Amino acid sequence: MNIEIKHLRTLKMLQQTGSLVGAAQRLHLTQSALSHQLKGLEALCGSALFLRKSRPLAFTPAGKRLLALADLVLPAVQAAGRDLARLSGGQSGRLFLVIECHSCFEWLLPAMDVYREAWPEVEMDLTLGFSFEPIPALLRGDVDLVVSSDPVPIPGVVYEPLFAFQVMLALAKDHPLLEKPLIVPSDLQDQTLITYPVERERLDVFKNFLDPAGINPIGHRTCELTAMMLQLVASRRGVCVLPNWALAEYLARDYVAARPLGPEPMWGTLYAAIREDERHLSYMKEFLETAREVSFKNLKGIRVVKDSGFD
Repeated sequence: MNIEIKHLRTLKMLQQTGSLVGAAQRLHLTQSALSHQLKGLEALCGSALFLRKSRPLAFTPAGKRLLALADLVLPAVQAAGRDLARLSGGQSGRLFLVIECHSCFEWLLPAMDVYREAWPEVEMDLTLGFSFEPIPALLRGDVDLVVSSDPVPIPGVVYEPLFAFQVMLALAKDHPLLEKPLIVPSDLQDQTLITYPVERERLDVFKNFLDPAGINPIGHRTCELTAMMLQLVASRRGVCVLPNWALAEYLARDYVAARPLGPEPMWGTLYAAIREDERHLSYMKEFLETAREVSFKNLKGIRVVKDSGFD
């Protein structure tokens, strides 16, 4: 029996995502190609590996046995890959990261913990980008990676997509706008909008929602802390626009409510901006992959970015 590493990776991704569609997206395959690969593996094993009609996805005994094998083999393969990268150069370096919202801590700090165990040689640091311009600092070499949802094409900088997220409006639980199934720009003209302390032209709610409609909120205040923003929302001091994954915990606790923006879901993408001449470094590529894996494990409602448009 010739079971390949790709087979084990496919089964693990199927387990993590819980669906053929999700696994195909994460593996950058068409659903047809993924189904073909799985049928080939089942023919090789002489047994079905999972129950196709089950919700959530359930694995057969044969599938569970291969998943156990994957849990043993794949970490060893990844560790060997890191060791080989270290032997061939690029094994140490510096990763000074900048973020522009505290809500990123929910996935970034766990990602840094996982990465630090695998790459202890890499010096890491983390700071907020509210008090300086992160991209010029990146070009100067003061920092090495900027987490941003506002990519600006600049020579020497590449934007690696991490994940896509839906943008939602957070409201107090008794807010009159909750009577509406979705929010249109004119709904916000008599509202106080709470945002992070970022320039207006870089905020998606203005750039992609309000400004095209010629709408201005009656008030605008800023706040650095996501938790504080939502406390203000719950206290009826205003409304705020946040990613669905940043709102998930507060919605589950029934702390605030939320509505989508526009008749079509408004989606954004979170990127890692890095210097173009460093995108090939092993420790940089490993961090990006770790960040994606941890994000999809920890966050709800995000999806794979198929074509970022910033290569």
